[in-house]
Amino acid sequence: MIIIAFAPKSSKILPNIFCKNFKHCAIIVRDKQDFILYQFSGHNRVTKIIIRTRDIRILGAHGWRFIYMPREIKSGFNPNRAWTCVGMVKSAIGMRRPLIQTPDRLYKKLCD
Repeated sequence: MIIIAFAPKSSKILPNIFCKNFKHCAIIVRDKQDFILYQFSGHNRVTKIIIRTRDIRILGAHGWRFIYMPREIKSGFNPNRAWTCVGMVKSAIGMRRPLIQTPDRLYKKLCD
């Protein structure tokens, strides 16, 4: 199962200018008892953070939204190849939509 997380805040300048509702997105993957959150920081800079169910509830209380997808990460997924957080999420789920470049558009497309 993949959980796609959307955050309303970002420390980066460009997402704060171009994105309206969601400024950042991340991937959460189940790993035995815990979850692993793939946090995109930049090209070739992806941090894996181990979180628990409680942490997901805390993120939700701070405005994060989650989309649960009943599929596995696409085989051959390399998060370090992505140039943006949206590109990382799209490559993880196997989406090939070149016009989706912001977390807002990705959220809207996945909710449709």
